[in-house]
Amino acid sequence: MSIRILAPLILLVFLIAQAHAFEPAALRERAQLLDKITQERLTEVLPGLMRRQNIDLWVIMSREYNEDPVLKTMLPANWMSARRHTMLVIHDPGAGRALEYLAVARYPVGELFQSVWDPEQQPDQWQALAQLIAARDPDTIAVNTSDSFALADGMSSTEWRELNAALSPTMRARVVSAESLAIAWLETRSATEMAYYPQLVSKGHELIARAFSNEVITPGVTTTQAVGWWLREQSQALGLANWFHPAVSLQRRGEAGFNRQGVIQPGDLIHVDFGLTWLRLNTDQQQHGYVLREGETEPSAGVVQAMAAASTLQDILTSNFVVGRTGNELLALSRQQALASGLRPTIYSHPLGLHGHGAGPTIGMWDAQEGVPVNGDYPLFANTAYSIELSNTAAVAEWGGDVRIMLEEDAFFDGQQVRYLNGRQTKLHIIRSGAAAVVR
Repeated sequence: MSIRILAPLILLVFLIAQAHAFEPAALRERAQLLDKITQERLTEVLPGLMRRQNIDLWVIMSREYNEDPVLKTMLPANWMSARRHTMLVIHDPGAGRALEYLAVARYPVGELFQSVWDPEQQPDQWQALAQLIAARDPDTIAVNTSDSFALADGMSSTEWRELNAALSPTMRARVVSAESLAIAWLETRSATEMAYYPQLVSKGHELIARAFSNEVITPGVTTTQAVGWWLREQSQALGLANWFHPAVSLQRRGEAGFNRQGVIQPGDLIHVDFGLTWLRLNTDQQQHGYVLREGETEPSAGVVQAMAAASTLQDILTSNFVVGRTGNELLALSRQQALASGLRPTIYSHPLGLHGHGAGPTIGMWDAQEGVPVNGDYPLFANTAYSIELSNTAAVAEWGGDVRIMLEEDAFFDGQQVRYLNGRQTKLHIIRSGAAAVVR
């Protein structure tokens, strides 16, 4: 199925999935689902990507416990790592025929990659690989090497040396970097992935809402560290992983900057950075809560306005997503519009998917608002997911200084517009103090 045909299907599945609740499955059922997703990606997503990038044959290999990031996304769910020296070969025979999925290994790799190595006939695994490649006579032989994208640079120096030694001079001259294909493979989402991704994001929102409530926080008692550990423990209880430790911090009127360690007090503006992993998909979310002071029934007007200004910055950024536009172009245009609107923006968004900081275009970094060479020059493609991560600084009179609102929400770009996977935070979470803090 071509990428062009797949796009509306993904959008339809994504819209339906937003209405479904997260239901953690048993480990075996989850593994079966993961294998289904992997096979779908290999058979329905990858063919179009290989042809888009003009790659005839892709070699992905790893030794046990030194796995290429790409190879890890192709292993069956019951493989915890590569075995011995796992060599995968994906060949496009052309003329619209199906891809070949081959394993130069003693045994198949999952149900799709069939073993094509008989050590009794050819004891040398490298020579078996070289013979397989020569028999297919591809115009391009792609391997995972890259100067700039770590996720596309999984081939070790030893493997690079041994591969070149095994190939004939003719085949060696056809070796190219698989950088663009590796990035495309990692960044492009499938229909089944998008049926489940919104559920994971919804669960993240639910856990943040509970963490930023009086269920977890007792002002004057609870520390930022305790909230972070509560989020991690709740994730584990649901059978979910965290790809980084949840970080909770606070801003306090009269004090500059953020405090990542301390007791949460009435009047604090609190912030969380939280990410979950499930079915190899990752979330990355940042939200804010406000701890009411005695006598307050809502946050002060200045803090509410600061939150609204940061939401406006999100709108500016997502409205500028266009297929083919680079991360640096998207950053520059969005910052220009934000500054013209009177905002004080910092934009540092990134792709999201099989990795938290995923493959694809870098859209600014907090310390590189002028753009990021190479990684920021990568263009936007359809059927990709992003962490819409940014901040806006606003002067708040009643605080006697600035407040920085840092937001991060997960979204899907279908090639036409950006849609949040489970909505976004537009109002502060509220934590009550004193007698009002009793959970009802």
